[in-house]
Amino acid sequence: MIQLRNKDTGEVLGTISEEDLQFLQDQLVEESEDDTDYYLNREELNLFKMKEAPKELISLLEKGFGDRKELEIEWERV
Repeated sequence: MIQLRNKDTGEVLGTISEEDLQFLQDQLVEESEDDTDYYLNREELNLFKMKEAPKELISLLEKGFGDRKELEIEWERV
C-alpha cells in the first residue's frame, strides 16, 4: 500500500496503487532515484486528466489541491 500526503501539511490524502505511483513517476520530474515527493500545479493536473490518469488518483490530487493552485505531495510505502 502506498500512502499519499500533502508534503506541506502532512495531511494524508489517501492510498494509491502501484499503477498510480508509476503514472506519477512517468509524468513528473524526480530529482533522484530515491525521490518520494513531487510538485504539481493545476495545469499539470489538467494534463493528467487529458492523459486519462486513474480516476482515483485524480480525486486524491484534487482533494489535496483544495482551492490552491499548487501542491507538493510525498508518498510512502506503508
